[in-house]
Amino acid sequence: MNLPGTDRGRLLLLLALATAVTVFTATVPLLRDWFDLRVYHGAVYSWVHHGGRIYDYRVPGTTYGFTYPPFAAVAMLPMALLPLSAAIAGSVLLNATATAVVARVLSGRPLRRFGWYGCGLTVCALALFEPLRDTFSFGQVNLLLLALVLTDAWLLATGRGRWAGWGIGLAAAVKLTPALFIGLLLLAGRRRAAAVATAVAGGATALAAWVAPDASRFYWTQAMWDTTRVGRLDYVSNQSLQGILARLGETDRAVWAVAVLLTLGVWAVRARAAAAAGDWTAAFALTGLTACLISPITWVHHLVWLLPAFAVLVRAGHARVAGALYAVLCTSVVWLWFDDASGVDGFLGSNTYTWVTLGLLLWLPTGQPRAARLFLARRAKATTPALSADAATTIPAPVQSGPRSGTVAAATGTAAVPGRGLPRRASSEPTAATRPAAPKPQSSSSRASSYTAKPPPA
Repeated sequence: MNLPGTDRGRLLLLLALATAVTVFTATVPLLRDWFDLRVYHGAVYSWVHHGGRIYDYRVPGTTYGFTYPPFAAVAMLPMALLPLSAAIAGSVLLNATATAVVARVLSGRPLRRFGWYGCGLTVCALALFEPLRDTFSFGQVNLLLLALVLTDAWLLATGRGRWAGWGIGLAAAVKLTPALFIGLLLLAGRRRAAAVATAVAGGATALAAWVAPDASRFYWTQAMWDTTRVGRLDYVSNQSLQGILARLGETDRAVWAVAVLLTLGVWAVRARAAAAAGDWTAAFALTGLTACLISPITWVHHLVWLLPAFAVLVRAGHARVAGALYAVLCTSVVWLWFDDASGVDGFLGSNTYTWVTLGLLLWLPTGQPRAARLFLARRAKATTPALSADAATTIPAPVQSGPRSGTVAAATGTAAVPGRGLPRRASSEPTAATRPAAPKPQSSSSRASSYTAKPPPA
């Protein structure tokens, strides 16, 4: 397929794609009616204006309430001054800004090189991505947390590591899952950044304890340990290792703990190697994948943490693989097993997104991007110095490894390659809910609940 070569053709293609995406979004997937934003807004509004307790609030007509750490409620306090419609507008604006930050960090110069055309194609592609569109229509905070964390990745990758840690710390104070990135910083030997992230998270948590001491005491002593407040573990939207086990009917926590430990072991080896190679995008991508796998509950909209992994695949020259896996996460395929996830087809199909996440953790390319390796190879070939006549009489050919070849390598700034005559250069969550009588409104086959509507039946 040949892409249009004129601005007019590109504009027509973008208009056609935008129309198709709009029709698809409006007719096929479920729009969530900003359900989670209603939880946030209702909880802080009741807290400020009616003296209610944060974790006692329930959306009218449902059993869903606030489940994030207290600092999240403190950060959302401005919503108490706004009507729900204004809060929805603010949520859309913030999520759009966060999406732009994420796209900028992950794409960098290529996105700028294609200008408005590349930006338009990116917007169309992102609009199809189920986790992202659910984040928008739920009014969720996942994209904001991803943008905060990737800002630290950008700081580390561009040599500004002294400022890193703030984004991870704030994200970890809002939701517990991003705290795994502090572990990444420790694995990579970035103790200063890890200390900053820990201090920021601790300071934000202390601020929340000062503002809402009773809510903080309740959360850290009771609510945090009660996974039933979040929702049903076997619900098809739970695309974590715990979700797989729950749909299999396995309730033994020891089995889940073993799976988590094995996953963390793979992550530690791979993420540390990626960070050691200076590949911070891959290291952060692997950490996001792991966080989704080991969390007790990873709703579909939490899988925006997979976006860095797709960027790594494209960068490594595996654009077709990235496109295929990305397309799978645009299909809402797991909802085909919403009513019944039994049997072999249920085991494979209802956990499709988890299989994608696990596969990326195991096989995501890490290290130097292929384009950079090719550039260095061409540069080394172009800059390899020719041996002078005097040198030819004193240095035998082919060059052998040993003291003499080491001297030549030191003088030319190249590394000798054994067996070759030429040297070369060295290359460098929980959604807000309590345990319901019916599952959270995540179904792709029925409309989401509002204040008075109930979630779809199990």
